[in-house]
Amino acid sequence: MKYGIDLTINEEGLKHAVETAKKRNIVIPTIKQMKDPDTHTPAPIKDRLRKTGLWDVDTANLFRITWKNEPVKSGGLFGNANFLELPSAITGVDARIVALVGKWFPTGAHKVGASFGCLVPRLVTGQFDPVNQKAVWPSTGNYCRGGAYNSQLLGCDSIAILPEGMSRERFEWLETVAGEIIGTPGTESNVKEIYDKVWELRRTRDDIMVFNQFEELGNHLWHYQVTGGAMEEILKLVMGPGDRYAGAVVTSGSAGTTAVGDYLKKIYPTSKFAVGEALQCPTLLENGFGDHRLEGIGDKHIPWVHNVKNTDMVMALDDEDCMRFIRLCNEPEGRKYLSSLGLSDDFLSQLDLMGISGAANVLMAVKMAKYYELTSKDVILTVFTDSMEMYGSRVAEMQEKEPVYTKLEAARDHARHVLGVRTDNLLELSYREKKRVHNLKYYTWVEQQGKTSEELNAQWYDAEEYWGSVQSMADKVDERIDEFNRMVGIL
Repeated sequence: MKYGIDLTINEEGLKHAVETAKKRNIVIPTIKQMKDPDTHTPAPIKDRLRKTGLWDVDTANLFRITWKNEPVKSGGLFGNANFLELPSAITGVDARIVALVGKWFPTGAHKVGASFGCLVPRLVTGQFDPVNQKAVWPSTGNYCRGGAYNSQLLGCDSIAILPEGMSRERFEWLETVAGEIIGTPGTESNVKEIYDKVWELRRTRDDIMVFNQFEELGNHLWHYQVTGGAMEEILKLVMGPGDRYAGAVVTSGSAGTTAVGDYLKKIYPTSKFAVGEALQCPTLLENGFGDHRLEGIGDKHIPWVHNVKNTDMVMALDDEDCMRFIRLCNEPEGRKYLSSLGLSDDFLSQLDLMGISGAANVLMAVKMAKYYELTSKDVILTVFTDSMEMYGSRVAEMQEKEPVYTKLEAARDHARHVLGVRTDNLLELSYREKKRVHNLKYYTWVEQQGKTSEELNAQWYDAEEYWGSVQSMADKVDERIDEFNRMVGIL
């Protein structure tokens, strides 16, 4: 294998994985089933899901690792991908901004899919042994939650690593599923401290396997196939005659969702793709560093799985804009103000589908619309990775700091922090600027994390072959999953 995901079989580990799956009644879904769950999910699994809660620790919920879950807390099956379109009255731009909604995944966040994409190829090949190894999930929040959840479903012990300063909701829920929780110094920006803890575990323990979302190519593959496919289907639903898909915007995070840029550019070659970060930590924009409040966007480095060569634009969002946007959308007086703009009660009731990084993504889309002077015929896609279910404590913190929030404050926040967003702190990337961003990978991945400069160069100079090799592995991964399921023999 020159590039791609290693599917070499380890017989002893595979034997243990199959035995574990038999004991726990586990059937593992394929990527194909995640892309089209209604058509391809086996009838016995659907019967179980009708009696199962969305967040239940039940192996049937592996088949709910999809954007297409019925938006209910229990008993739901499948439909179209969940999405929300943001009206111009709230965004201030004519372009149509449409967001995939991640709330209706198990755990309430799409990272449960990314962690699946990292763990399952190793599990079904026996490279990860669930009897003798623990799965380590380094993260700034949702990824380690998804990893710990998937570990429980798949019969694996887990260790979740995340910064001590992340939201209280993340830690409280992790305590119900993770075998072990390790808090590292800092908050969202302190990814290096997480890496340092990972290296400490590698040096001191021989019973672990680390699933680092920032480097695992399974993260890229899952988003390319499942998230990219969901976005393509949404465009077919929302676009009418004469409409144009302009592009997509996502915050960097682990860069798994950046794979949708690759997917959609193959269908819409003239479309644009933008990646964002916090202005308080402008690594993509100007090689910078710092601390910020945009939970869900680990930074101070360029993830290994980001195909920078296919990124057209980078931009930085002021975390104050994003937090004020969140408060506007979740305070009673904020909702009353938005209602006065003519926004429907149905739309207002869905605003809590947008978490903090989702707010950043919307403001990114506003920047793109203003920069390219897009019209009402243009569609921009983005993602709500999670919902306000994860961030109630953050709203409470803002309320404690500023107890009174009136309609006047709401109007102020909307005017200044949403409508007033400008095209500053934005860079349309030339070839040289793309290479500058790509070259930043060297300092994290080659100097610190054991990657080779040869593979780093392959990502750039052989980009089509390198990334194409990863993206085309879905059928091979599915074949291994099907063979694993046959060995287990549950269906």
